[in-house]
Amino acid sequence: MRRPIIGVMGPGEATTGECEAARTIGRLVAEGGALLLCGGGGGVMEAAARGAVEAGGEVIGILPGFEGGEANKYVTISIATGMSHARNAINVRSSQAVIAISGSYGTLSEIALALKSGKKVFALNSWRLDMIGCEDENFVIVESPEEAAGRALKAVG
Repeated sequence: MRRPIIGVMGPGEATTGECEAARTIGRLVAEGGALLLCGGGGGVMEAAARGAVEAGGEVIGILPGFEGGEANKYVTISIATGMSHARNAINVRSSQAVIAISGSYGTLSEIALALKSGKKVFALNSWRLDMIGCEDENFVIVESPEEAAGRALKAVG
């Protein structure tokens, strides 16, 4: 039986609060039996990966560069793409649901690609598409790391 994959997307340079939220999400995703997928870098990606590994989970890192060794130390499976930001499509297409934590344009592109692919996106302190008239039933604003992980796990279960 294949385990579900939940992507956690967010900035490589993150605040302490964003990292704490990501670490909690990573832990809850792993405890829920899913694999965690991220971009393999620092910030939100590293914090989510750390939380997952600390809970006994596995982490897939989809890296922008050509070297698997570029991944943060918590990534258990690194995939070097050499694709820079174009890897965002791989991040999204390989995930069954996406959690977006804060973020800038890279996270926004992952949100858009996920929605175009019909994937559920759970946004925690992230882009507010509803504020610009973009309504999509797959775009869900969540209020806590626990809600983000819980709803993502339910969506892929």
